[in-house]
Amino acid sequence: MSFAAQPTASLFINGQHVEGQGDALPVIYPYTGETIATLYEASTDQVAEACRVAAAAQADWAALAPVERGRVLLRAAAIIRERNDELSRLETLDTGKPLQETLVADWESGAQALEFFGGLAATVTGQMIPLGQDWAYTRREPLGVCAGIGAWNYPSQIACWKAAPALVMGNAMVFKPSEVTPLGALKLAEILIEAGLPAGVFNVVQGRGQVGAALTGDSNVAKISLTGSVPTGRRVYAAAAEGIRHVTLELGGKSPLIVFDDANLEDAVSAAINANFYSSGQICSNGTRVFLQEGIRQPFLDRLAERVRNIRMGDPLDPDTNHGPIITPRQAEIIRGFIESGQAAGAQLVCGGAGEGAFIPPTVFTDATDDMDIARDEIFGPVMTTLSFFEEDEVIRRANDTGFGLAAGVFTQDLTRAHRVIGKLQAGTCWINTYNLTPVEMPFGGVKMSGLGRENSAAAIEHYSQLKSVYVGMGGVEAPY
Repeated sequence: MSFAAQPTASLFINGQHVEGQGDALPVIYPYTGETIATLYEASTDQVAEACRVAAAAQADWAALAPVERGRVLLRAAAIIRERNDELSRLETLDTGKPLQETLVADWESGAQALEFFGGLAATVTGQMIPLGQDWAYTRREPLGVCAGIGAWNYPSQIACWKAAPALVMGNAMVFKPSEVTPLGALKLAEILIEAGLPAGVFNVVQGRGQVGAALTGDSNVAKISLTGSVPTGRRVYAAAAEGIRHVTLELGGKSPLIVFDDANLEDAVSAAINANFYSSGQICSNGTRVFLQEGIRQPFLDRLAERVRNIRMGDPLDPDTNHGPIITPRQAEIIRGFIESGQAAGAQLVCGGAGEGAFIPPTVFTDATDDMDIARDEIFGPVMTTLSFFEEDEVIRRANDTGFGLAAGVFTQDLTRAHRVIGKLQAGTCWINTYNLTPVEMPFGGVKMSGLGRENSAAAIEHYSQLKSVYVGMGGVEAPY
């Protein structure tokens, strides 16, 4: 089968395609293992050049009226929607996610971010503070050059989520996508230029960890926004501290989904499917610890097993496929290791298992305990661990007994209890009677080891800008001598 996925060049710097000078980066289609493109890493000098170019372009971009910056983002959103079919196909080739998903969830989510922040641009203002005769005011100003580092599971969405608030506030950005899924960011760079973004304001560099390290340590970079693992987050945070740089970290999770006896069974099962098996389970906010109150436990498991039979694994480009391959053989190996660990520890399989090749079917464990690896560690695959509970206080304590704090969900018809429990859960993004909906209007991010800062919504503006206070003296100035 022939794929048209090879980009013009590997990097995008100062409005131009530029070939990388470093090692080769093969882009592998997860379904077939076929190399669909070969890119090249940026050299250290090319990373530095991208940061210099961004710094040089940033001042003129920031000097534009906010509404003018917003128009560029709105035009980019319109272009993405016009080309959604083509872009979604590319996203499927890059990630292996079913076309059924990428058509509605990936570039469309990116377009929504560009649209939201483009519309928000002209509304960001400061504050006037009366001080008697004197007064003060605040200005919200750009940080300068922002470095964005993306993950492989939602590469194009993440690029848009980071670029939109950064650009609309007058920053420039140098973005490094995951070396596993590098294609979408190059398309975004092209689209932004077509929409009217000045050259140099959004640049793309490719590479592995050493490229990310060069980017986060560059003296021109004022802010780093990372979506990735906790170990990577620690390294980025430490590097940022050297330069006292601003940081947003959206890291891993082992999120609880709590289902009380009175929950709507069908809705709770649907949410658990979405919270564990969408994108083959490769979502950071997934509710992979499903706590089932004893009265609903067996009906839930029975219905879940029935629903999972509707799975269609296969060619991600087939519109009927709803469960795609795992991103890399290495990631599939890690997931299978957890499945083996769960069985060895005494947890029982309700359905699923190791699968074959690139595919791991939806896998559900029961009779698990809180101390098992499958209940403690982020698996990042289609593996659900169910745990039984009896009382509200008990499940809150157990749900919070983790170093992570990205997300949490509660299913119950008792809304007083729902809000009470959500109020006690240690998580940055929560849902009641649904799961994993992340509209751009709502802040997204975690607490504890799951990160800091927020993406999306007006809250993101605070993380891509800085506040300047100005005191205005309206009278004479006195001094003691």
